Amino acid sequence: MASTKLYAIIYVVLFVMATVQVLVEFAFIDQYYWAAFWAIIVLSAVKAVVVAGYYQHLFYEPRSLSYLVGIGLLAALALTIAASYSIT
Repeated sequence: MASTKLYAIIYVVLFVMATVQVLVEFAFIDQYYWAAFWAIIVLSAVKAVVVAGYYQHLFYEPRSLSYLVGIGLLAALALTIAASYSIT
């Protein structure tokens, strides 16, 4: 199990990444829309992996459980994409 110090460091890293996302949105969204969009998407994906890995303890579980969560994530993404096509 990870220590409290590690969780505090992870919290600070996540906070800094969220702050960077807000700064990117306010500073670059008008001039560089797609660059800002992809920067926010990448930062969000990294934050999601860190949260799932440490706060949901997937880094300490067997790989088969991590693969199961990944399959569920892909299924949710596929359903979301399919639903977006049916709306238009």
